[in-house]
Amino acid sequence: MIRLENIAKKYDLGGTNVSALDDISFTIEQGEFVAIMGPSGSGKSTLMNILGILDNASSGAYFLEGHNITSLPDKEQARIRNRHFGFIFQSFNLFPELSAIENVMLPMSYAGIGFAERKQRAAELLDRVELSHRMTHLPTMLSGGEQQRVAIARALSNQPNLILADEPTGNLPTDKGQEILDILTELHRSGTTIVMVTHNDAQGDMAQRVINIQDGLLHSEVRR
Repeated sequence: MIRLENIAKKYDLGGTNVSALDDISFTIEQGEFVAIMGPSGSGKSTLMNILGILDNASSGAYFLEGHNITSLPDKEQARIRNRHFGFIFQSFNLFPELSAIENVMLPMSYAGIGFAERKQRAAELLDRVELSHRMTHLPTMLSGGEQQRVAIARALSNQPNLILADEPTGNLPTDKGQEILDILTELHRSGTTIVMVTHNDAQGDMAQRVINIQDGLLHSEVRR
């Protein structure tokens, strides 16, 4: 599904080049559950942003379903991102002025899906994450766990091939975090590919494969 070849990411900080990632190569197959782990500052989130085409590598090649998308124009990358990927962030990233159902509908509007279908699909997804009774509530009226469940429904709205979850339980108490992990596990069982950034060893144990990043380098890969 995804193949990275010799990916590097460097930043120019006042004339000084800082390497965030260096010579990263691995593949992610359809249907896998992969955890990306490593200490703070190791490059995990930078790698996640490159996987999700939210940022471009400084060098190296990115293949999606056999196609090299490394040098595609921004507009085409945005289309691929919206069609193929669903994102779950630690900070939820919901629009505060939109209701739960409107937040879930939004990515579908970018994909050109008609209003009636957007609304029906969003309602079904919110029901799937057990929030059918909170559809018209604004994010400020929802608990942290409920906001993250809205974010999961939004991530699923365009029926993506891959869910990218960056510390999805980081802002949640343990019990609410477990609810989110249970949803991710169920999504994986249903065939969705999951890539999750985490620093939590117990969460890493949920994955079929753990990719360890240290100091911007691929330190190890462990298959469960």
